Amino acid sequence: MKVVELKHPYQETDIVNEPIVLVLGFFDGVHLGHQRVINTAREIADEKGLKLAVMTFDRHPKMIYQKLAPEDYQYVTLAERRIELLAEFGVDYCYLVEFSHEFGAQDPQTFVDNYIVGLHADTVVAGFDYTYGPREAANMDTLPAHARGRFDVVTVPKRATNGHKVGTRYISKDIKEGNIEVANRDLGHTFQTKGEVIHGFKRGREIGYPTANIKAAPEQLLPGIGVYVSEVEVDGVWYQAMTSVGYNVTFDDVKDLSVEAYILDFDEMIYGKIVRVKWHKYLRNELKFDGLDGLIAQLDQDLMDTRAYFSGK
Repeated sequence: MKVVELKHPYQETDIVNEPIVLVLGFFDGVHLGHQRVINTAREIADEKGLKLAVMTFDRHPKMIYQKLAPEDYQYVTLAERRIELLAEFGVDYCYLVEFSHEFGAQDPQTFVDNYIVGLHADTVVAGFDYTYGPREAANMDTLPAHARGRFDVVTVPKRATNGHKVGTRYISKDIKEGNIEVANRDLGHTFQTKGEVIHGFKRGREIGYPTANIKAAPEQLLPGIGVYVSEVEVDGVWYQAMTSVGYNVTFDDVKDLSVEAYILDFDEMIYGKIVRVKWHKYLRNELKFDGLDGLIAQLDQDLMDTRAYFSGK
């Protein structure tokens, strides 16, 4: 997949000079609902013999309209991960647009002229709830009028589960509440985060459970407090792990939320490396122990539960 980064106003030489099937959306999570839209567009592109392109943004529009700081809005998938997933689902071109004040100030017709017609869209595919301006004036019902016969418009209906649409809002809620297996089902892939391995208190090493303390970007959504069956990728290799999110409440000197992974059958110094974490299953809540013996016994049980999870796959 070719990634094309666009800044408003773009130059003609920045874009691909051929007709395309263009998918519109922010695609945080690239979940099953998003995948339905992409797959629909892929079928149309194949039928017409055209390349499939997705246009998405480097940040959520709320960041600009509501003047939010990076830590004020958290994503299921950061831009890098979104791009990786779009490639996995067969997209040929990804237009990653810098969402600036100037870009967001375009009226609906100008947006259509510049970023749909201008990108040589033969057909536009988007979900039923896609908007490109004020909802009442720039939605999938109004898009054919703004198209003015210059491209076809295909609207993909919602995909529902448990009485509601598969949506980023619900997936985010499940992740924050520790319902990782539910979130993974609606994502259609395993939730991932990434971060840098930093120095911690090194207590785990003293009790036989050395952990990698992983610092994620502030805009990265993290699972709710608890201990999880996970996998950690180090230098391109995935290892089984159990990972905790919490405050190490057994000890009184930890004030900040931490992500700590005990990587099974692993003994390497990886400080400063960027690692990824796949979150598979919630095991238990964070517990406060009166002493190290209770903590070690619980970690022994967590290890058995983690190994059992992977042996049962």
